Amino acid sequence: MKIEQLYTGCLAQGAYYIESEGEVAIIDPLREIQQYIDKAKTNNAKIKYILETHFHADFVSGHVDLAKQSGATIVFGPGASTDYDIHSAIDGEELKLGKVTIKVLHTPGHTLESATYLLIDEDGKDHAIFSGDTLFLGDVGRPDLAIKSDLTKEDLAGMLFDSLRNKIMPLADDVIVYPAHGAGSACGKNLSKETVGVLGEQKKTNYALRADMTKAEFVKEVLDGIAPPPQYFAKNAMMNKMGYDAFDTVLKTGDVPLSPEEFEALANHESALVLDVRPQSDFIKGHIPNSIFIGLNGSFAPWVGALITDIKQPIILVIPEGKSAEAVTRLSRVGYDNTLGYLEGGMDAWKASRRDIETLESISAEEFASRAKAADINILDVRKDGEYQSQHLENAQHFSLDFINDKMNEVSKDKTYYVHCAGGYRSVIAASILKARGFDKLIDIAGGFGAIKNTDLPTTNFVCPSTL
Repeated sequence: MKIEQLYTGCLAQGAYYIESEGEVAIIDPLREIQQYIDKAKTNNAKIKYILETHFHADFVSGHVDLAKQSGATIVFGPGASTDYDIHSAIDGEELKLGKVTIKVLHTPGHTLESATYLLIDEDGKDHAIFSGDTLFLGDVGRPDLAIKSDLTKEDLAGMLFDSLRNKIMPLADDVIVYPAHGAGSACGKNLSKETVGVLGEQKKTNYALRADMTKAEFVKEVLDGIAPPPQYFAKNAMMNKMGYDAFDTVLKTGDVPLSPEEFEALANHESALVLDVRPQSDFIKGHIPNSIFIGLNGSFAPWVGALITDIKQPIILVIPEGKSAEAVTRLSRVGYDNTLGYLEGGMDAWKASRRDIETLESISAEEFASRAKAADINILDVRKDGEYQSQHLENAQHFSLDFINDKMNEVSKDKTYYVHCAGGYRSVIAASILKARGFDKLIDIAGGFGAIKNTDLPTTNFVCPSTL
């Protein structure tokens, strides 16, 4: 028996490869499926099952493409309904994979069709659970993502309580837990940085598995402090339910070199969004007017999904050299399939064509502190709610990047704003969006709050985020 976790940091997502006696099951595959086909071929094995723990909302799964290319059966939990062929399992159903067995445990709560897959080894011993978004390390899945359901989030939270108590907690303490996500995912609120654990440890440390917890307490604690889901979640869930274009087609149409003339024509006449995915330092030094920065070197795909509201938006890319296929791939992971190409030769080609370039002023935390002491200035803190509540500059305006599209009426084009996040990535994203909408008096603070704390500017008292 072979188990391999294929973890993707940008999405904080774990896919799984399970093999026994030449038969393979893939759990929650990513959009780019060739890696699974190649792995099975190298091992002289055949993909038999594609197991989906639920209709994912935070990424587009590769299950449809993988089934077409491998001939494997797509398996969902009870009640799943799709526009393509699947096997909708029943609770307790056992799937044979070589000498091991995979038992389907229906665990509704995160979504109605959510399933946990229990792997039973060749000796009949419970070995591991692939818990999807039902159970994370340190947390459980958010119960507010059901699409087209008349159930409330309280109803789903109650179902999740029952699923955990009746299906998962009775399992032995030494059962390994392989969750679908780790820290950084918006599918929960308190996920651990660890990506593999054991059930006994979760029973001791995970707040949602507290033995003396009542259902009412569980519902209250699970829902308390949960942020609204990013706008792309419902759209990705529908793509996973209804199907989508083949990834190879998306890559072929998106990974296209464009001259400056072609690039400008698409921006002007096709209303294509210019998305600059270079490091923020390069964007600061020079960028195409009205372009939006979301760098590949950060949580690229989730920020694209959160901030670009039209999932069918035509996109043209400014990329680091050799990164076009990566950028198109990572966009497709969250369903942004309408990339039209990238600027060949990058900003050097744009400059050589004598087209307009803009810059973004960026200053050190020390220079910022000096200016703040000398005059009354406007500060935008674009971190998440919990980060701001934990500690912030006393006179900073909270302007969370997550909800920037809904907050434009809270800022004025007549004012100068100093913008910061935690380390410098998100502040440049925010500044680029504001600039594209006509705000031209923006100054980025390099190093963000991490650097600002080393100055003597007054901040609120620190509050541990886990207590908020």
